[in-house]
Amino acid sequence: MKNTFSLVLKLFLVSFLFANNAFGTILHPFDPAKHYRIYPVPHKIVAMKGVARLYDFKNGAHIDIKTVNIVAEEGIDDVTVNRAKQILSEHGLNSKVSDRIEKGGSNILLGIANSGGVADKMADKMKLDKHLFRFNSYYDKHILCLTNDGWGRDKKGECLVAQLIVLGENTDAVFCGLASYEQMLDLGLEDCVTIYDYADVKHRGVIEGYYGVPYSAAVTKDLFRFMARYKLNTYMYGAKSDPYHSRYWSEPYPTSITSEQEKIGYLTQDMMKDIAETAKQCKVDFIWAIHPGKAFANPENKEIIPQIMRKFESMHSLGVRQFGVFVDDVGVPSDEKIINLCAENLTNLQNTIDARWNNEGSSPADTVKPLQYVPQLYAYSWVDEEKGRTFFSSFRSVPDKICIYITGANVWSVPNFEDIGYVSDDLGLGLDQKMGWWWNYLCNDSDVTKLFIADAYTNFRDETHIYSTSSLPRYFRINTLIVNPMQQGELSKIGLFSTADYSWNTAAFNNYHSWEAAIPAVVGKDMAEDFKNIVPALRYYDFDEFEYLVSRYKQSVEKGKPAPGSLLRELRKVNASCIEIKKMKDSSNESDRLFYNDLRPWLLKLEAMTDEAIQLIEGKKPVQRDYENDPDFRFEILGGMGEHIKMAERTAEPSAKVLRPFIQWLREQNN
Repeated sequence: MKNTFSLVLKLFLVSFLFANNAFGTILHPFDPAKHYRIYPVPHKIVAMKGVARLYDFKNGAHIDIKTVNIVAEEGIDDVTVNRAKQILSEHGLNSKVSDRIEKGGSNILLGIANSGGVADKMADKMKLDKHLFRFNSYYDKHILCLTNDGWGRDKKGECLVAQLIVLGENTDAVFCGLASYEQMLDLGLEDCVTIYDYADVKHRGVIEGYYGVPYSAAVTKDLFRFMARYKLNTYMYGAKSDPYHSRYWSEPYPTSITSEQEKIGYLTQDMMKDIAETAKQCKVDFIWAIHPGKAFANPENKEIIPQIMRKFESMHSLGVRQFGVFVDDVGVPSDEKIINLCAENLTNLQNTIDARWNNEGSSPADTVKPLQYVPQLYAYSWVDEEKGRTFFSSFRSVPDKICIYITGANVWSVPNFEDIGYVSDDLGLGLDQKMGWWWNYLCNDSDVTKLFIADAYTNFRDETHIYSTSSLPRYFRINTLIVNPMQQGELSKIGLFSTADYSWNTAAFNNYHSWEAAIPAVVGKDMAEDFKNIVPALRYYDFDEFEYLVSRYKQSVEKGKPAPGSLLRELRKVNASCIEIKKMKDSSNESDRLFYNDLRPWLLKLEAMTDEAIQLIEGKKPVQRDYENDPDFRFEILGGMGEHIKMAERTAEPSAKVLRPFIQWLREQNN
């Protein structure tokens, strides 16, 4: 590793320690003396004296303010203001927007740091520390201060009227601050507090790039709303099995599709337009990627840029404002001329985009953000160092604003400093070049019968392609970190919650705490305990405690003294929780129904297996289900790319290591 990367790492560590020393002591969100358990974990929370209430919940509504006054400075866009209104509405509060603070009322002040606007002046008046806004290596920087305005006291002189200041480096940062406020309202908290916060990674989110059925429009939009809540801001659409991404990459999306086409992930122009608009309202950069494959590196194709631009024009008319180019999984070129041609085409495409949408006369609403590029060689261990250097150094000629993606040494590598440094320095991509990490996690397109809904380190052990001893670095800096999730978008929320937590504040990431917090965040508080009960059994590999209970029970049977007590209790607990989780099917909440639809074959199979095991242990003769072919346990998958896409059926495999063979053993014992 060259000294350049080591120096950057040292400078980062120094700036990190200096910044936190300047801010003071960080309060861990799981400190029992504190109530603000916000995710992603904030970088710093400072407790303040007093309370700030919208209502006096404890003693009755002494001051009953149902309309909150929102004051938005110039520079705060409508999407951010609407987000504030939405949060208040969902918590039973009306709102109005004005240009001044309302004395004696409850106010939310939204502003830009050092703007001299209303929120900025109030922050100065309160002597809030603006130190974090000086650091260029922090992203989405903001301060959130919940306080009281000094008016409207109860009999004890306690302030009841809430005032919230959210001051950000820009309107997107203020939008992130409102996500913290939403969780504070969920928790019903009223202690005055100031939060100093920022993200460690600039672009955080999802790459829909697996091989399988693309997410439905409903699931995609639901994911956007989830991302807004947990400060994820990037969604790259590169669904391998979407024919208008790959096979028909140069053709516009259709205006209508059949029900069968919709079932396998086809999207219409209206659907794509709706998806792009929902992303905009959630402050998610929706990046539509094209996959021209080998055509991008064909020296005989002189029309490749016009071809791509015609498709981009079509997507731009649907509301897309950022694009990607994929040339992955079509073979790695070894000819230096072809390698350089790819870099040349990439540069020409970016320049053409800038000339079309990013010139001086362009409307801000039409401007397009920089290209994202997934090259043929994204896992550098596929070639030797000399070939790798030839390949990656070619990108030094492309505009720095283009993001080049890697997956590390291998396809399934967990993000790490060593791979970033090696590609940047040794292979010549360069530190100035914006690099993104395509992380194949929680991806299950190679383990399609399995679910990865446990904590991250358990998932690392369960995913056969990830090194089981992998761990996430405590200090990690990269421009972009996007995860390629499971084919079950709703179930992927559990892992996405923790990757959001990690990419926001890497040093504070606690794997198990984050997973525990993810469960109620995804399934709701009422279902959280039941879902937590079944997660270990939904894993293909069961769980250690269950394996121990089964082994102990078998030993007791062999000794002629069956002792099933502990085992039966565990089986009944899991079975009862399966029955409770099934209620999500008929929930009034769309997210719950979508979640159940993803989980259904694994859930129904686990319920059936535990039910049969219980009855067999009790000496009964239950109906034997066909765990391989029962349609309740089957689901459809879509594999391949381009002309090779095809449908197939597979069987869900929960508790396959221990429970399945144990049921067979019980059947034999009862015969």
